[in-house]
Amino acid sequence: MAVIQALRFHAQQDVRVEDVEAQSCGMDDVRVKIAYCGICGSDVHEYLGGPIFPPLPGQKNPHTGVELPVIMGHEISGTIVQVGANITALNVGQNVAINPSMDDRHHGKEDCSVCRSGRRNLCKSWACYGLSAHGGGFADEIVVKTFSCIPVPEGLSLKVAALAEPLAVASHMIRISGFNHGNDVVVLGAGPIGLALLLLLKAKGTRKVIVSEVTESRSRQAEKFGADLVVNPLANMSDSAGSGNSIVDAAHNIMGDGADIVFDATGIQSTLDTALLVVKPGGVVCNVAIHEKPLLINPNSFSFKEVKLIGGICYTNEDFEDVLMALATGKLAAEDMITSIVPLEKVVQGGFLELINNKAEHVKILIQPSKSADL
Repeated sequence: MAVIQALRFHAQQDVRVEDVEAQSCGMDDVRVKIAYCGICGSDVHEYLGGPIFPPLPGQKNPHTGVELPVIMGHEISGTIVQVGANITALNVGQNVAINPSMDDRHHGKEDCSVCRSGRRNLCKSWACYGLSAHGGGFADEIVVKTFSCIPVPEGLSLKVAALAEPLAVASHMIRISGFNHGNDVVVLGAGPIGLALLLLLKAKGTRKVIVSEVTESRSRQAEKFGADLVVNPLANMSDSAGSGNSIVDAAHNIMGDGADIVFDATGIQSTLDTALLVVKPGGVVCNVAIHEKPLLINPNSFSFKEVKLIGGICYTNEDFEDVLMALATGKLAAEDMITSIVPLEKVVQGGFLELINNKAEHVKILIQPSKSADL
């Protein structure tokens, strides 16, 4: 049996690049040679405090049957090197991005009512390649189902295609928020998803975007990516007549009654409070962040302004197709999100520990398997 290299999660702060047995490619499967895989914030959370999404020691995921150790990585681009006998829609040599979200189809089940409604990202049998399934992106290759493969348009590099997953998160949030061309938007936080939101909002025709960010390096990135104004919420207010909240004052100065939509991409009490203050009457606050602890909220803060407070998770294939087409046509210029490319054998020191120790200096670190160095 063939052997591949892969980074596997064994336990908290115990991830190892090691030789593992390659998966077989079934009649309905596709084998993809991985070109690049981005490190997600959730990967770092797993390293520091996991297992969160992977099964607990001695247990198996109820949908995939996977148990520790699991191969990590879910922001994947690569090239198809083998297709199962039943596959007709994809071909060997074709470049693809991988939607790592798994639903009933992946487990051989009939679609549940949620899947039938089009919200496969909310399937009751949800799992994810690189977290709770067999196979992940920090490896030489992965075997997936055909409906997990999103073709990469001609002319788009696999390096940029590896950004499809975080961009798809942003695309999904914008779509469910009800965004319309010409809306005014505030984005709270300029991490990878906050910057992805900014890039897509500019591409989709927002009127004004204000970004809130405390770190200087990420503030510079937000300015570079087209924010109309970047505000440090911790900066001293010089205007004694203001509200005492620099984001609220900036929004009212530029947007009048406030923002049509506020995306909270930070997930702490102060950003939720700011979101509810800065949104205009009848507007939308969309929670994008994953919270480490519960927050306090006064329902009057959205009732009295008739504000909608919503949240979202993951994406569907529609979101991948949206961002890949925008990247291919040049409408979306996202390559500058990539701040480092690290070989798989150095993923811990050059990837995980680099993000832990120098988080503010990076937007997206890509991992490149040694066998794909020619891509």
